[in-house]
Amino acid sequence: MGSKSKSKATDSTSVETHKITLNGEDFTEVKEGLGRILTPFSAPKADAKDSKNDEEYQKVFYNPIQQFNRDLTVLAIKAYGEEVVARRRAASERRINNNKKKRKRDDAEDGRPLKHERSEPAVAGASTETDQANGSPMDISEPVKEQEASGSLKSADQPGQSADGSGSTEPGAQSTETKEGGEQRERKLQPPKFTILDALSATGLRALRYVQELPFVTSVTANDLTPAAVEAIKRNVEHNGVESKVRVTQGDARAHMYSLIAEQLTLEHEKNPRGYRKGPNTPSGKYDVIDLDPYGTAATFFDAAVHAVRDDGGMLCVTCTDSGVWASHGYPEKAFALYGGVPVKGFHSHEVGLRLVLNGLATTAAKHGLTIEPLLSLSIDYYLRVFVRLTKSPASVKYLAGKTMVVYSCDQGCGAWETQLLVRNKKVQNSKGSGVFYKHGLSQAPSADQHCKHCGTKTHLAGPMYAGPLHSTEFIQRILADLPNASKDVYGTTARIEGMLQTALEESALPPPQDNLAACKEDELAALEPYPFYLHPTMLAGAIHCSCPDEESLRGALRGLGYEVTRSHCKPGSIKTNAPWEVIWHVMREWIRQKAPVKKENIKEGSAAYRLLRLDQESAGEKDSTDNEVDKLEVVFNQALGKDKSKKGLVRYQVNPKENWGPLSRAKGH
Repeated sequence: MGSKSKSKATDSTSVETHKITLNGEDFTEVKEGLGRILTPFSAPKADAKDSKNDEEYQKVFYNPIQQFNRDLTVLAIKAYGEEVVARRRAASERRINNNKKKRKRDDAEDGRPLKHERSEPAVAGASTETDQANGSPMDISEPVKEQEASGSLKSADQPGQSADGSGSTEPGAQSTETKEGGEQRERKLQPPKFTILDALSATGLRALRYVQELPFVTSVTANDLTPAAVEAIKRNVEHNGVESKVRVTQGDARAHMYSLIAEQLTLEHEKNPRGYRKGPNTPSGKYDVIDLDPYGTAATFFDAAVHAVRDDGGMLCVTCTDSGVWASHGYPEKAFALYGGVPVKGFHSHEVGLRLVLNGLATTAAKHGLTIEPLLSLSIDYYLRVFVRLTKSPASVKYLAGKTMVVYSCDQGCGAWETQLLVRNKKVQNSKGSGVFYKHGLSQAPSADQHCKHCGTKTHLAGPMYAGPLHSTEFIQRILADLPNASKDVYGTTARIEGMLQTALEESALPPPQDNLAACKEDELAALEPYPFYLHPTMLAGAIHCSCPDEESLRGALRGLGYEVTRSHCKPGSIKTNAPWEVIWHVMREWIRQKAPVKKENIKEGSAAYRLLRLDQESAGEKDSTDNEVDKLEVVFNQALGKDKSKKGLVRYQVNPKENWGPLSRAKGH
């Protein structure tokens, strides 16, 4: 094996590549993070007219542009997994302490030496044989098989154990215990299990990065359908020396995930042969995290994934690259078939796409008594990436209809929208007046007329789509808090990760409308996004045919009227605000009057701009009486007030790193 050449990718990534020869075959070795993959290399023809980049000659699909996706996913799983592992370890410690107290009482009653007189396990999170026999799904720190005769332990072949015995057990996770005959035995215990499924693994790069960059991961399954991809994954696993932690499987990802249902039912039957419901001590063979990153839509995998992920808070990481479906009005029938909703035509279509995909996930999970909690939902470049937590809770599923909405969109006129919830999750006081609870009832319809109340243009229907929050602020803060510890040599896109997550955090900061009733524990389940979409100054200016206001002036005017303004992570220059549309159009009319006059005679009679500027009323000699209070508001375009006060120097939006940048072509194996 020898190196022939080496190159550095664009500034937006830290991917290194060089050509190597292995067993007489040429490969391109790609190093991203701590993972290294070998892809078969085909050199360009000598008579080729155009010079192409190396990745365009690869036979196995690899797109360096998605390093941001992979970097972000590793950090997101880390933020999620650390909390899960800590909770499981704490549960194991409580169980051990309870068992110690029980054994101490039993020893005292039987006259045996007290427990403190014998050698006991001293490791936090270690479980005893009694614990293992009665272990719950949350206690998965199983003891490794012991070699009683020699007092040693077989550990090298255990899941999550590296070949050299390092990296999978906690320091000091070894103890001795005295048996009744006085014989000493040595025990070595594993930390809590944490398993990941890379369902559509391609080269196996994600699986390789997970096992090498996440310290608590004990096992990763890398699955792919095509023999060529599986062969490449096995070669890359061996090349990285992680055979003990990565299990490679070949087959349809859905079949693999559905197979866990049969395994789970078998385990439950063994535990409860009389057919009782699953008890708290039934172990789970499901995955803690499932990563779905297909070429195109992930909707076909939703049902299988919600079956295969743990139902006590497992996480799904989902990528959909078919933005031409969920962020375009060209294929409403296909969007409905895949995600159960119709997209919109408008500048905010990418946020609508996020809500359509979440709707598809939520409705699929609800069929099985599962509820989703979006942790992070991002529209990135040409695709979207969502991270959701799933929990088994038939009671919580009842809130889903009240968190699902349709949208009346004025897409051919001013671009305004109105929303309509399918069901009302209404908070009411109980009969004693000591608390509140939620009732679920039908919504009054319609919430909007067939024509836009601002410009008179006909509206179109979109949805149903998810109406709840897109992000968990606590989850984003955990990622951001740990981001300074992430090595830039491993995570080459940390600057952009910080910028996008900070922007997502800011867009979640708009204050919700005030609720007169006291809060109750179900508030989080019924939480809605009161200001679901963003807008853009160019959209507003285009509707009334005037010059576009600068961002500082527009933000300053809205803030001066007492409203909050932030941006959306989806698009540069976007604005999210809690100001109603009446106020927004009043501000735009004042912009024309104060800063950018227009020739009213050039505005077509009966058009959206004609009505927005009240020219129809002027021509009739009438005075508008519907928005008198709004029209009295004094608007000041204060640029100083509109300046960005958030952290400076953030890389909030991607700049195309190279020519013809995008998703690349599908792998030839498909």
